[in-house]
Amino acid sequence: MPQSYIERILRAQIYDIVRETPLDRAVRLSGRLNNQVYLKREDLQPVFSFKLRGAYNRIRGLSEVEKGNGVIAASAGNHAQGVALSARHLGIRALIVMPKTTPIIKVQAVKALGAKIVLWGDSYDEACDYALKLAEEKGMTFVHPFDDPEVIAGQGTIAMEMLRQHAGPPHAIFVPVGGGGLISGIGAYVKYVYPQVKVIGVEPEDAPTLYTALQKGRRVNLKQVGIFADGVAVKQIGKETFRLAKTLVDEVILVGTDEICAAIKDLFDDTRTVAEPAGALAVAGLKKYVARDGVIEQSLIAIESGANINFDRLRHVAERAELGEQREALLAVEIPEEPGSFLKFCRAIGKRSVTEFNYRFADSARAHVFVGIELADGVVERQRVVQQLGERGYRVVDLTDNETAKLHIRYMVGGHAPGVSNEVLFRFEFPERPGALLNFLTEMGQRWNISLFHYRNHGAAYGRVLMGVQIEHGDKRDFQAFLKALGYAWVEETDNPAYRLFACGGECPDAAVGAYQS
Repeated sequence: MPQSYIERILRAQIYDIVRETPLDRAVRLSGRLNNQVYLKREDLQPVFSFKLRGAYNRIRGLSEVEKGNGVIAASAGNHAQGVALSARHLGIRALIVMPKTTPIIKVQAVKALGAKIVLWGDSYDEACDYALKLAEEKGMTFVHPFDDPEVIAGQGTIAMEMLRQHAGPPHAIFVPVGGGGLISGIGAYVKYVYPQVKVIGVEPEDAPTLYTALQKGRRVNLKQVGIFADGVAVKQIGKETFRLAKTLVDEVILVGTDEICAAIKDLFDDTRTVAEPAGALAVAGLKKYVARDGVIEQSLIAIESGANINFDRLRHVAERAELGEQREALLAVEIPEEPGSFLKFCRAIGKRSVTEFNYRFADSARAHVFVGIELADGVVERQRVVQQLGERGYRVVDLTDNETAKLHIRYMVGGHAPGVSNEVLFRFEFPERPGALLNFLTEMGQRWNISLFHYRNHGAAYGRVLMGVQIEHGDKRDFQAFLKALGYAWVEETDNPAYRLFACGGECPDAAVGAYQS
């Protein structure tokens, strides 16, 4: 156990600006899960995130010469605000490099704290590289968001408070993981005091940074990470944080977007506050752990790490929370194209509430409907509904876990496009900054025809695009080269059953029929 970190945590003098946050019992979650669930409320810090602890601990310890030269950081959100507030409190000049994709609300929040802003690049990695270059040129101290002993120790003060606030050792503590600073600091202190307490990391399924590193026994630079939980969208775990995590972390649990949204709703129900996606990760992981292992009557702590969420993302969270709680099924169903068929279908569903119903004429004999059905008994009931509909002669495709259906197709059910040939479907993530779409179209030029286009944004750094392109067989290699040069994250969705049933160009009878369960 690294003794030096215990000393650093105990020496941390941060409470002239950092708040000792409460450890609140989550009454509703505790009742539902048959465990005692506690929330460490880091969303109640002055900048609504735990990041203030590490930033202030690092900056406060600078020499007078270093303070005179100022500090610099790279961040799109919480770390930036922590550094800016810390610098203002200590009367130090601060420069924050933020990606051009950073939502304006976060840029304004950092400016309001007195820091100077430089917008650079489309990602944290590009902003970080530029910040390191500026730090060397200007002689400023770079404040790393996680891979720094004093930052790690600052985050470790959370554990010191937690164990003092909790009566005896808890069974497990759940910690969101991005670069690893938070879990390293908490793990160092907890394992020193109570080695038997489980320290469990939680990451998004599309950003398994620590999970992958532990599996492979080395740090891995992920090619791409999801950006819904942008506070933990880190491609590589820190060098020092991984050295610590290897011995301090018992396991890492991965959770999906819908599970995160459900956890945000759980936190709202218990606290009447809205966590950011990264802030709700620990609760999502806690719930998954309880369900997986059948844990009962134990004391479990989740770190509610932050509440810096854009208001316009709440619509997306609300849409997905019911799916995350397994309270809604999304189905594609083929019904006869005849009078009374909708009434007959509703009778087949029974007294369950229909949450959504999208219909498009297919031909004179059949119609495809995209339907949402409210569930009371989760996955078991969903399977029962599909089975019951099949027994009544309906052909059904379960789209509940289909990301393209949830992000795009449910909003664009409009039928097939006759006369469109050689259509290939792609799902993209576009950097949300001025000129991104123009750049895409300019790079694409006039070589291929766009036959379908659907765009959505949820107040994040990236917008989601679903695009159909007509590509002749001989042009596939050229198009693949174009995608590689473009540099945007993409997934081909041509064989996605939701697309083939509701929106594909040309006729798709074989693929559509083959997708059904009977």
